[in-house]
Amino acid sequence: MKYLFLFATLVVLGLSPVQAQETTLKLTLEQAVDFALTHNSQMKNAAQDIRDAQAQKWATIATGLPQISGSANYQNQLEQPVAQIPAQFFGGEPGTFEEVVFGQPQTLSAGLSWNQLIFDGSYIVGVQAIKTFVAYSENAYTKTSLEVRAAVVEAYANALMAEKSAGLLSKNVAQIERNLFESKALFENGLGEQETVDQLQITYTTLKSNEKNAYRMARISLYMLNALLGREIDAPLDLIDSLEALVGIEMVSPLAETFEFDQNIDYKMVQNLTQQTALELKLAKSKALPTLSASLNLGTNTFGERFDFFETGKEYFNTAILGVNLQVPIFSSLLRSANTQRAKIADIKAQNTKKDTERMLSVQFENLSSAFALSKDQFLSSKDNLDLAQRIADKNELKFKEGIASSFDLRQAQLQLYQSQQEYLSSMVRVINAHTQLANFLNESL
Repeated sequence: MKYLFLFATLVVLGLSPVQAQETTLKLTLEQAVDFALTHNSQMKNAAQDIRDAQAQKWATIATGLPQISGSANYQNQLEQPVAQIPAQFFGGEPGTFEEVVFGQPQTLSAGLSWNQLIFDGSYIVGVQAIKTFVAYSENAYTKTSLEVRAAVVEAYANALMAEKSAGLLSKNVAQIERNLFESKALFENGLGEQETVDQLQITYTTLKSNEKNAYRMARISLYMLNALLGREIDAPLDLIDSLEALVGIEMVSPLAETFEFDQNIDYKMVQNLTQQTALELKLAKSKALPTLSASLNLGTNTFGERFDFFETGKEYFNTAILGVNLQVPIFSSLLRSANTQRAKIADIKAQNTKKDTERMLSVQFENLSSAFALSKDQFLSSKDNLDLAQRIADKNELKFKEGIASSFDLRQAQLQLYQSQQEYLSSMVRVINAHTQLANFLNESL
C-alpha cells in the first residue's frame, strides 16, 4: 500500500505541469481587457514609471530636509615630520636650529555633520515641478491602458472574425464540393458540360486555398491576442464572446454626444507639459533669489603614542561648529536674464501647442463620432446585403440544378455571396473598433 501511494503521488506530480500547461484560458472581451491591464508588459512598465516618478519626487523633497552624515578617521604616522626651530628659543646659540617633532604619531577622530536648507527658491519650484511630473506619469499610465485596451479589443475582434471567416469558408467549400461532385456525375453520364465542371473546379480550388489561409490567420490572430495578454503566443485560449454579441452591445451603447477637453487623456498630458514650462519659467526667475542654509559639525579626537584609544581614562577633545551660509546673486553677466527669456519663449510655445491641441481634438471628436456612425450604417447595410446575396445564391443554385442557370451565373452569385460574407464580418469589426476608439478618446468605459 505504501508503494502504491508513492507511485500515485509521483504520477500526480509528474502529470500536474502537463495538465496545467494544457489548461485553456476562457475569456470574455471584458475579461481579456482586464487580464491585459494586469499582465501586459507595457502596462507593467508604465506602472514602474509611476513608481520611478514617486521615487524622484521623494528624492527632490529630501534635498531640502536635514542631511546628516558621520565620519571617522584613524592615522598612524609611521615617520613623523620633523621641524627645525631656532635653538635660541630654547636658550641655544643664535643661528643654530633644534629638531622638533610635534604631536603624537597616532590620531583617532570622529565627527557628525548636520546640514539644513532654510530657503532656496529653486527648491520650492523643483518640488512643484516633480509633482507635475508625477501627474504626467499617472496620465501616461492611463494613456497606455487605453492603448492596450484598444489593441486587445481589436485583436479579440480580429480573432473572432478570423475564426468565423474560416468557418464560413469551410461551409462554402462543402457546398461547392457537393455541386462539383454532382456536375462531374452529370458530365460523366453525358448530361452536363465540361465548362460547368471547370467553372466549379476553379471556384472550389480558390475557396479551398482561402480556407487553409483563413485557418492559419485564425491561429495567428490568437497568437497576437496572447501576446497582448502577456502570455506565451501558443498558450490555449478560448474566446467566449461572439462578434454578433459585441456588435449588439456597442450598437446601443451610449457615448457622450458633446466633448469636454478635460475628458481626453492627451489633453491632460498637454496640460502637464504646459504646467511644466510655466514652472521652468518660475525656476529661471527664482535663480535671482538668495539661498540660506545652516550647518552644525560636532567632532572629537584623541592622540597617542600607541593604539590605546579605547582604554579607560583616555582623554578626548571635543569640537562644535555652527554655521549659517547666505548666498546672494549679484551679477551674472546677464546669464540669468538670458535663461529667463528662453523659459518665457518655451512657455509661449507650450501655450500655442495647447491651443492647437484643443482645435485638433475638436476635429478628432467629430471625425471619430462620424466614423462610429458610419460603421453602424455600414453594418446594417452589409447585413441586408448578405441576406440578399444569400437569397440570390440559393436561387441560382436551384436554377442551376434545374438547368435554367449556367455555371457562370452560379459562380457569379456565389462569389457575390462570399464577398458579402466577408464584408459583413469586416463591418462588425469596424463597429467594435470605432466604438472603442471613440470611448478611448472620451476616456469612457467600453
